[in-house]
Amino acid sequence: MTDNSNFMQPQIPKFDGHYDHWAMLMENLLRSKEFWLLIEVGVIVAPVNATAEQQHAAAASKLQDLKVKNYLFQSIDRTILETILERETSKDIWEAMRRRYQGSTKVKRARLQALRREFEILEMKEGESVADYFARILAIANRMSTQGERLEQVSVVEKILRSLSPKFNYVVCSIEESNDVTTLSIDELQSSLTLHEQRMKGQQESTEEQALKVSNSGRGAGHGRGRQSKEFVECFKCHNLGHYQSECPDLEGNSHYAEFNDSKEMLLMAKTSQEIQCKNEIWFLDSG
Repeated sequence: MTDNSNFMQPQIPKFDGHYDHWAMLMENLLRSKEFWLLIEVGVIVAPVNATAEQQHAAAASKLQDLKVKNYLFQSIDRTILETILERETSKDIWEAMRRRYQGSTKVKRARLQALRREFEILEMKEGESVADYFARILAIANRMSTQGERLEQVSVVEKILRSLSPKFNYVVCSIEESNDVTTLSIDELQSSLTLHEQRMKGQQESTEEQALKVSNSGRGAGHGRGRQSKEFVECFKCHNLGHYQSECPDLEGNSHYAEFNDSKEMLLMAKTSQEIQCKNEIWFLDSG
C-alpha cells in the first residue's frame, strides 16, 4: 500500500513583505525538516587533510544546504533574489533577508517604541465589538513580541479593562471585584465581556421593539373617540404630528382647516348683531 505521507508535502510560505511572520513560518518548516542548524551555524567545511568521515559529513551538509536553498528559492520572489549578491549558502540568503527587512538593532528599537506608544493610546471605539477590539490589542502585542518584547498576560488584561468604552464600566467593576485580575486569562476576560455584550444587545433590541410598538399604537389611538390628545398622532399624508389624514391641510377640501390643540387654553368669542330703531322727532318753532 502506498504511503499517503509522500503526497502531503508541506506548503512553503511565500514572502509577502512581512519579514517577521515569514521568518517564523520558515523557521518552523526548517526545524521540522531538521535543517535549521544550517541557518544558525552554516555548512560544514572539511578541513585540509580531512579524513573520510569528515569529507562524508561535509558532503552531507552541502547536500542539506542545497535543499534549504531550494526552499528559500521557492519562497522568495525572483525580483528579490536578484538583489541578493551573496547566495552561496542558505545562511547567506537568510542573513541578507534579515538585514534588509528586519533592520538593525537601532531600527528594531525605534519600531518597538512606536508599538509601545500605539499599545498605550489604544482605546475601544464607539460601537466596536469585543471580538474586534481584542483582535486589535493582540495584533499589537504579537508585533511587539516579534520585536523582542513579550508582554505579560496580566499587562494585556489590565490594558483592556482600562480602555473599554464607558458602557462596560459596571462590567469592569464587577470583574475586578469578583476576580483576581493577576490570574485572569485573556480568553476568560474575552468570554466574560462577550457574554455581557450579548446581554446588552438583547436588552437594547427589546427596548427598541417596545418603543416601536408604542409609536405604532399612538398613530391610531383616540381617532373618532371624542376629544383626546393628538400630540403624538402622525398624519399619513404629510407625516407631521398633531392631526389625522382626514384633517390634513394638504388634503383637498381642507384648505380652511383650523387645528385644535387640547393642551392650550381656548378663548371663545361671540358676536351679536342688534338693530336699534330710533324715531327722530323734529320740532319747528314759529317766532313770528
